[in-house]
Parts: sequence; C-alpha cells; structure tokens
Amino acid sequence: MADTIKHQGIVENIDGSHLKVRIVQTSACAACSARGHCSSADAKEKLIDVTDAAFASSCKPGDHVWVVGELSMGRIAVLLAFILPFFLVVVSLFIFMAVWKDELQAALCALLLLIPYYYILWLNRKRIGRKFSFSVRPM
Repeated sequence: MADTIKHQGIVENIDGSHLKVRIVQTSACAACSARGHCSSADAKEKLIDVTDAAFASSCKPGDHVWVVGELSMGRIAVLLAFILPFFLVVVSLFIFMAVWKDELQAALCALLLLIPYYYILWLNRKRIGRKFSFSVRPM
C-alpha cells in the first residue's frame, strides 16, 4: 500500500460502472493553522472519473470513499508535463543558439516548440488516459 496515492472523496454521480468522485486537492500548507493569514494556502475541488463495476453497484451518491491511484501514475504525469518539456526547451535552445547566434530568436523558438509538444499530448489524451486509472475503496 506504500506505492499508492489516496484521496478522500465524495461520490457525485453513478452511471453504470462509471463513477464521478469529487476530491479536494490541497497544498501542503492548506492544513496549517496560519493559512488564513498566508497567501500560499490553497485548495481545489476536482472531479475524478473512475470505472469500477464491482464498487459502483454497492455505492450511492453522497458516499464518502477513498480514491486510490498508483504512485507510478504521478511519476508519469510529472515526466510528461514537466521533465520532458524542460529538456525539450533546453536542448532546442542550445541547437537554435548554435544555428542562429541570436539569443532572443533562439529562446522564442525554443519556447514555441512547447506548443506542438502539448498539442501532441492533447491529441493522445485518450491513450495516455488509459494509463491513469483510479480505483475506489470504501471508507
């Protein structure tokens, strides 16, 4: 169980084996007693889609549940969203600097390469989404 990520959630909707669960995603300091005086404390509500036929039949909207995902999903998400684009920008910046010798033009072109990168991710969202599957456990 150490290689899982758990969030408390509330079942919002059930459609066959498909559940929509609302979770509250908080930053590390959102639970701090001084959060009312700090501008960095935040919390966001998110709807998570879960397909779990076994649990959906025994659950009803309003039930409190645990949404469980594997830690490897978080690593893949960080890799796709931050690490690969960072290396794309850095490598392309060096290549463009070697070709044009103009820092501004090289920097702009390196940053513009992020547009097709994230567009390709968006086009492959269904294939990538299959790797990010959550399960639901009763509280």
